[in-house]
Amino acid sequence: MVYTDIAVLAFLFSIVFDLFIIKARLIRRAVFWTSYAIILPFQLITNWWLTSRKIVMYSPDAIIGTRIASAPAEDLLFGFALILCVMNMWIFWGRKGIQKK
Repeated sequence: MVYTDIAVLAFLFSIVFDLFIIKARLIRRAVFWTSYAIILPFQLITNWWLTSRKIVMYSPDAIIGTRIASAPAEDLLFGFALILCVMNMWIFWGRKGIQKK
């Protein structure tokens, strides 16, 4: 399995996780997209810094080849999945922590 496959699967899983498992439906909320818009530039800067300095390198056989800010386009899918899943887990654990007396 190559990085592209993993990134696409993570992206799809994060959407299923949000809509059907946790049922937070964050991707339907403006607050999520506002948060993502704040996070995305930092992801691009970090990706650029790590890949342009060859701290992180990708095999050309494992990616589709399109780069954004010096990093593979797949990084945006993978980053989106990480952000969405983390925010969903935060909601899930927040719900579990609330106890009515």
